[in-house]
Amino acid sequence: MKVEYINPFIEASQQVFQMVIGVKPSLKKVYLKKSPYNSDSVAVIVGLTGTIRGQVIISLSVETAKIIASTMMGGMPIEVFDDMARSAIAELGNMIIGNTATILSTRGINVEITPPSLLMGDNIVVSQIKMNTICVPLDLGDSRSVDIDVSIEE
Repeated sequence: MKVEYINPFIEASQQVFQMVIGVKPSLKKVYLKKSPYNSDSVAVIVGLTGTIRGQVIISLSVETAKIIASTMMGGMPIEVFDDMARSAIAELGNMIIGNTATILSTRGINVEITPPSLLMGDNIVVSQIKMNTICVPLDLGDSRSVDIDVSIEE
């Protein structure tokens, strides 16, 4: 998978997290995930079409999702990961991938995105067929992390 495809995901995610929660996540080591792989208990899935085709899965723990959703909603405490919190996390995924699409477009790579889908559950297993998955792990501090798994058909 080309670096020119991955770098915009890193750039956009760092910008969006900085804007939304006031933290610029640090990038941990980017690596290739072998299929099938386990995902965290909250996963936002966004499809990609256009010059590049595939999908992106943003995965995080329920506790991290509740903290981010709380911040996105002006600090309102989130005790239960309810419809409002789920909507906030889905919108976070939409913002990250939307900004990524914009960055790619400025570089001559046209991409359209699908509306985000949100999956929740223990032991989510993802199996990609005919696509490599590059994991972009982000450290939000305070033992919180988010993985952005980019799977693109080449």
